[in-house]
Amino acid sequence: MAVALLAATSCSGSPGPGPAPAPGSPSASASAARTVSPQESGRVVTTAYTTGYGYWDNTPPGSTVISNPVLHQSAGGTGTWADPVTIAVGHSISNGVDTLDFPAGTRMYIPNLEKYFIVEDACGDGATPQDIPCHNLSRAARRGATVWFDVWIGGSSSSNSDSRQCQSTLTGIHTVILDPSIRDYRVTPGDVLSGQACHANFGEIPAQQ
Repeated sequence: MAVALLAATSCSGSPGPGPAPAPGSPSASASAARTVSPQESGRVVTTAYTTGYGYWDNTPPGSTVISNPVLHQSAGGTGTWADPVTIAVGHSISNGVDTLDFPAGTRMYIPNLEKYFIVEDACGDGATPQDIPCHNLSRAARRGATVWFDVWIGGSSSSNSDSRQCQSTLTGIHTVILDPSIRDYRVTPGDVLSGQACHANFGEIPAQQ
């Protein structure tokens, strides 16, 4: 189960005349939405808050355990359409029923990470996960966010410090394509974090192979 890292990164302000907004800012994501192929019938969300979790801060720590396995019995994936990477979403518990914010098996593509993902885990521990991240956006999510996704980055071959740095790098508001109809978006295969290399910041515009 994921526990979102609340990265201490600065928030991009509203851009005025001058340089283009930085990748990950709400306005950059909104601009990217206009460049998505008209053949894409999936839902393009430009206000998705993305964070990361991995081997070192999973629940339990030092594990690849997930709560809602679909394609994988443990957190993983290479990022292709056929083998999407595990992603965690918020959840809520009511009358003993635990409900994910997005159904297990929901697929998505994140241009900033050049990977496909699949919902296979829950983000938020305890008896009332609806009161904390990732379900509760008022608890540390970046202003303007409308949904929160916690990305599995791997990290078993990396240090805890490198893992936290990579999580900080990918934290921000980014474009996410939910239930993508296009299956050949560009993919950088493998873990988001491998050794000291954090494979992120590819931008908000989805490119096909």
